[in-house]
Amino acid sequence: MHESIKLIEKLVKGVDIFNRLREQEIDIGVTPKQEVYREDKVVLYHFQSQAKNLFKIPILIVYALVNRPYIVDLQEGRSLVANLLNLGLDVYLIDWGYPNQDDRWLTIDKYINGYINNCVDVIRDRHNLEQINLLGICQGGTFSLCYSSLYPEKVKNLITMVTPVDFHINEGLLNVWSGSSLGTQALDVDLLVDTLGNIPGNFLNFVFVMLKPFQLGVKKYIDLLEIVEYEDKLLNFLRMEKWIFDSPDQAGETFRQFIKDFYQGNKLIKGQIEIGDKRVDLRNIRIPILNIYAEQDHLVLPASSLALEKYVGSVDYTVRSFPVGHIGMYVSGKVQKDLPPTIADWLKARE
Repeated sequence: MHESIKLIEKLVKGVDIFNRLREQEIDIGVTPKQEVYREDKVVLYHFQSQAKNLFKIPILIVYALVNRPYIVDLQEGRSLVANLLNLGLDVYLIDWGYPNQDDRWLTIDKYINGYINNCVDVIRDRHNLEQINLLGICQGGTFSLCYSSLYPEKVKNLITMVTPVDFHINEGLLNVWSGSSLGTQALDVDLLVDTLGNIPGNFLNFVFVMLKPFQLGVKKYIDLLEIVEYEDKLLNFLRMEKWIFDSPDQAGETFRQFIKDFYQGNKLIKGQIEIGDKRVDLRNIRIPILNIYAEQDHLVLPASSLALEKYVGSVDYTVRSFPVGHIGMYVSGKVQKDLPPTIADWLKARE
């Protein structure tokens, strides 16, 4: 009975906090930034820093099309962007925006040869440089590999983080769901795109939750009872929930090609990816690479990321890992103490 009363008291206090909180208090994206380029729905941001820029070459963060890139600037104390700025890096980020039905015909060619290349050129022009540094995260890392293969003259150093490379690691449920072993028998992406046009973000969210249904769909809300009476911890939880469910739709043609060529065909490591009129060959990448992976990642298995070393032409190749899951790479307090210096020190040695 005593425990029941304590639980009720917690819930009452939690409801009171919920009632007092306003949407604007669940703030996300805390670092000041300036829009420096816009094309269609894509925006290139330049982050403002109080620290002195110690690095001559700026870094461009290329995030995945799934979810929103502000996870790298989630909140005070848990911001990869802020920590990199404090170490003297000059940081840019591409925000892909929210595709609508007008964008259903956007292709990977448009994203890489169009948007990414144009953003890179804007930064090069702003700094009067031939090359910049790239930090590609998750699917954005895969895009950054493709870009670096096609435009090696524009990239000085490449950092890939939780990036899928070998898409036929069948221990990964996301790979299997996408058709790594059964192809269209697992996922008929043509039927999906032809029927829906763009792929709804809520549908993909459901898929990700179903990869770990108890942990992601039930347990986290049970665990919420342990923190519901503490406003700061509750705010942390709500920020993550806000990010998780802020899921843009996916441009249909890009989704079709990514599933068929990368997940089902595994063409990246085979040198068979066609983007525009060019073929992506990872052996063209001879620049320094820092490959960072999460040891407990269930979305991008370590083996998928670690395969990169076998296929690139780089002789300066470094691997670093952290004992967290996919999302922990962005929000773990311990990782945010160690990851930014790892990136900064690696880049400093190659300026």
